[in-house]
Amino acid sequence: MQYRRLGRTGLQLSALSFGAWVTFGRQVGRSDARELLALAWDRGVNFFDNAETYNHGDAERLMGDVLADLRFPRDSYCVSSKVYFGVADKPRPTQRGLSRKHVIEACNQALERLRVGHLDLYFCHRPDPETPIEETVAAMDTLIRQGKVLYWGTSEWPAAAIHEAHRIAQAMHMYAPVVEQPQYNLLHRERVEQEYAPLYASYGMGTTIWSPLASGLLSGKYNQGVPEGSRLTQPGYEWLRDIVLGEGGERVQKVKRLPAIAAEADVTPAQLAIAWCLANPNVSTVLLGASRKEQLEQNLGVLDLLPRFDLALKERIEQALA
Repeated sequence: MQYRRLGRTGLQLSALSFGAWVTFGRQVGRSDARELLALAWDRGVNFFDNAETYNHGDAERLMGDVLADLRFPRDSYCVSSKVYFGVADKPRPTQRGLSRKHVIEACNQALERLRVGHLDLYFCHRPDPETPIEETVAAMDTLIRQGKVLYWGTSEWPAAAIHEAHRIAQAMHMYAPVVEQPQYNLLHRERVEQEYAPLYASYGMGTTIWSPLASGLLSGKYNQGVPEGSRLTQPGYEWLRDIVLGEGGERVQKVKRLPAIAAEADVTPAQLAIAWCLANPNVSTVLLGASRKEQLEQNLGVLDLLPRFDLALKERIEQALA
């Protein structure tokens, strides 16, 4: 495993990490979750990502139970949660958002579900137009000073809002966000590569990127249609299916150009797409999702490709999907 500093912090995360979105509590039960987390940890993964809203808190409960069962030393791994959407199906106003009340109460609830004494990373899952940014910054600062959170960050925030959070934190001598968790893959690049560019230089922000395979599209899984049991067939994720496949399936047609390049490099299309993400020096870690041990094993194998992933291969991939 390779390890990378989270931006300018001293925290070192595995280049490949493991997340629970969609899978835990839906496609993945306790036995499979135990196998997946054990495999990831054995292969050097030290960051496990979660959120309050994933399967209405059940993803955190499952991960917490399995981590406790596996008895990994607490100082050997990092775990995260995210706050904004809440846990309830129809949350009341105080059960979602980034108010001081919800940020602090959601943190306490996440600690209980994950069965840990502190969160290594705590993300504001989306910007909250109903809450002043200074209130959210102050709430995160409180949690860090209480020892319940070690580092805080944002997820899918516009760069302007992140700039404002840093301005407030500096002016008020509070802890500022050190990491952003954005979507990043061959089909979704602009925000990470352009909008956030000033954040890396100005504040040393790190990134924990999600959906490196565009929800499986870049693996070639959907080249012949949507297989039963995949995440795009999960109830409540119809919106994701429309985004992933694109209007008229035009994104699928682009992706069909990848297997030939992958075959020449003697890797899978998924490994090729993940390696492309890792080639970006501003990517601190790539979040992998998997519902099967074999799938995770294969994607972790991307590390063998990295020494051969040169500029010529990168440009060839990008031209194929242009």
